[in-house]
Amino acid sequence: MRLVLLGPPGVGKGTQGRRLAAALGRPLISTGEILREAVAHGTPLGLEARRQMDAGRLVADDVMIGLVRERTSEADAREGFVLDGFPRTVSQAEALDGLLAERGQRVDMVLYLWVGEQDLVRRLSGRLECPVCKRAYNAAGAMPRDGVHCDDHPGTELRTRADDVEDVVRQRFEEYRTKTAPLVDYYTATGQLRSVLGRGSVDEVYEALRRAAGRDPQATPTT
Repeated sequence: MRLVLLGPPGVGKGTQGRRLAAALGRPLISTGEILREAVAHGTPLGLEARRQMDAGRLVADDVMIGLVRERTSEADAREGFVLDGFPRTVSQAEALDGLLAERGQRVDMVLYLWVGEQDLVRRLSGRLECPVCKRAYNAAGAMPRDGVHCDDHPGTELRTRADDVEDVVRQRFEEYRTKTAPLVDYYTATGQLRSVLGRGSVDEVYEALRRAAGRDPQATPTT
């Protein structure tokens, strides 16, 4: 299965994507992951991405699409994957459709995980992150086992992200509404979108996503 996770900042895509990918036996591919790996390995696309980031610019679409093309062609992803953080725009979605079509493939399903903006601002204000692997935790109910260190890097203390202060969070939502929210309409039109309310415990949300991936009736978003 080739699955895309879509949703606003702080909704829990990373946490839930990790569980879904493990259940499906497919890799979780996130934009953060592929950028870090490409930069660390010094690939041509990775070097270009680093030049753009060092200059304070967003990584250009053609670079991100190239990175996704490379990562999804690796052996572990040839039979499927879970994408988190890509596509972020309709043009990226069209490019993803195009590169998969070249291989005789397509996105099988898009899971849209959603929660109201006020709830998400509150969540993000309590979010912590591992500085090594960038795994996100939340004081509202998704803390690490010891409450202080990353589960995957036990010697590393979690920290608050600089972009999780309220003013910055509001700006991120504005960018999401402008650039990423139109993907909901795009994937609704293709019949690939299934919406899941992201309220409840981590386990409850995961079960809702699992049912949606099993083609249970689609929920209808409300605010």
